[in-house]
Amino acid sequence: MIYKAIVFLPLIGFLIAGLFGRSIGAKASEYVTTGLMIIVAILSWVVFINVALLSHEPGEVIKVTVLRWIQSGGIDVEWAFRIDTLTAVMFVVVNTVSTLVHLYSIGYMHHDPHRPRFFAYLSLFTFAMLMLVTSDNLLQMFFGWEGVGLASYLLIGFWYKKPSASAAAMKAFIVNRVGDFGFILGISGLFVLFGSVNFETIFAAAGTYLPADGAASTDVVINLFGMQLDKAHALTGVCLLLFMGSMGKSAQFLLHTWLPDAMEGPTPVSALIHAATMVTAGVFLVARMSPIFELSPDALTFVTLIGAITAFFAATVGLVQNDIKRVIAYSTCSQLGYMFVALGVGAYGAAVFHLFTHAFFKALLFLCAGSVIHAVDGEQDMRHMGGLRKHIPITFWTMTVGTLALTGVGIPGTMIGFAGFFSKDVIIESAYASHNAVAGFAFTLLVIAALFTSFYSWRLAFLTFFGKPRASADVMHHVHESPMVMLIPLFVLTVGAVLAGVVFEGHFFGEEYAEFWKGALFTLPSNEILEEFHHVPLWVKWSPFFAMALGFVTAWYFYIKSPETPKRLAETHRGLYQFLLNKWYFDELYDFLFVRSAKALGRFLWKKGDVAVIDHYGPNGIAARVADVTNRVVRLQSGYLYHYAFAMLIGIAGLVTWMMLGSAL
Repeated sequence: MIYKAIVFLPLIGFLIAGLFGRSIGAKASEYVTTGLMIIVAILSWVVFINVALLSHEPGEVIKVTVLRWIQSGGIDVEWAFRIDTLTAVMFVVVNTVSTLVHLYSIGYMHHDPHRPRFFAYLSLFTFAMLMLVTSDNLLQMFFGWEGVGLASYLLIGFWYKKPSASAAAMKAFIVNRVGDFGFILGISGLFVLFGSVNFETIFAAAGTYLPADGAASTDVVINLFGMQLDKAHALTGVCLLLFMGSMGKSAQFLLHTWLPDAMEGPTPVSALIHAATMVTAGVFLVARMSPIFELSPDALTFVTLIGAITAFFAATVGLVQNDIKRVIAYSTCSQLGYMFVALGVGAYGAAVFHLFTHAFFKALLFLCAGSVIHAVDGEQDMRHMGGLRKHIPITFWTMTVGTLALTGVGIPGTMIGFAGFFSKDVIIESAYASHNAVAGFAFTLLVIAALFTSFYSWRLAFLTFFGKPRASADVMHHVHESPMVMLIPLFVLTVGAVLAGVVFEGHFFGEEYAEFWKGALFTLPSNEILEEFHHVPLWVKWSPFFAMALGFVTAWYFYIKSPETPKRLAETHRGLYQFLLNKWYFDELYDFLFVRSAKALGRFLWKKGDVAVIDHYGPNGIAARVADVTNRVVRLQSGYLYHYAFAMLIGIAGLVTWMMLGSAL
């Protein structure tokens, strides 16, 4: 019963606010949806403690059947919840952040007249994500997967009268469809290989795709999408298709362009999407399918490569962005790259650990950014801020904690550090220790990304809170701290940003790994990353620390000690600056390759097909001819009696003539 309550209470909140919001009013909609989410968050922590921390049964999976869903042909699918440690972790991440976002939104959105619709969408988003993480089969996961996509479209485009918001929502929806196409093919491929879409059946049979000696299996040829493949290559193909879905949802390199534009939605939406829900879905998918990915070294190599490039790429772009939310958005993209590197080198626990800690400090950073924006009358450009720490001290200190957690401040070899220190450093060490073909390349890019992360994070802090105020005197006169309903979520997330790493490090990727995960994450006996990362050289352990320190010192020099230096460098290296400012010109490239070409094709088909053919010879042409005939016939209805008498006379003459000729014949 508790699991059904966790999943369906957000759905009930969505229905109440969505169907009856106008009747019960905005306040009631806020209180109902937020109250239900508070209950769900408490229940989620209860499940996490019982399933992940107190239970010690290896391989324990709780299955809760809701109803029989599909039973047709070879498909037999139940609507059921799969509850294990991985599910319990996602319960805590999704529902804790969603609850705090609901509470925060009561203050942040208090002027918006459409609050019932907004809170309905938030609850729908949460429900869809819960359907995804509790799925017991791939079809059910795809239902939640698409539900998250729909809810993100509604929330990003919440201010739909704003053209940029509508465009951003459409962009997110379309780009994700590209990845989802690969996900659909991956599901189809798994059904071809295993005859089922149920996780238990697939995982149980997956071992037959790798012989005991670890060599590639070539004894069986399989027809997969018209290609004749052996078992190993067929499994690799399916993993790559599944990862294509993950690339879209988690905004990995090449399918990342929707994520920064998602900032057009209200700031609480940014926190929910970037910290706990949509972008973590791709990481969850690969972690859930670890029994499949673990059998395909080639697929894991590709995952590592894309993750490392994403971490580096997004960090370079974040260096020069001026919108406070976009800086944090590119930070999310970069940190997701870290998670995929961990997945690619087989450190699944480290990936989920970083997902867990990242949820706290990234939600904190976004909500603090919202508090800043709220204080300066909607301004988001950091160049128009400055000197705010004395005016909004609570926001300043909580955002500082979030920055310390994101940049991974801590002392290597000790248990002293903020949340990001424990989870990010273990990924960098695992990349170095891994035998993955591109592990050395990934390690180098991750260390550079750590340096860039520290620089742009402290750049944000210095531009926003330090120096002389750059806003107008009128704006500075009205700068004020956020109301308590917005500050309480910041306090809770601050605790998570400080303690989530040190408290749970041993469980997620330490000495209590086996007892904690209980088989929810699968690794082959040959995967010894859990042991090998402990034995990396000392310089590897300290490299993230020095990268973080160098980034901080550089940002301090640029924006506190010598604030004219950044402008001088931008002018000196204008080409590089424009390249980074314009996000490597991916939007322009995609616009040229896909958007303009699609529009040109559409215009050609419209002119040559619709206008020239359909309008003249097709349904439109037939309709036009009927209209022409009707117009001529209508002219006979003149309204003059002698016209009608003349027509009757012609008719009678014709009839008599026909009868005479007929009788003569």
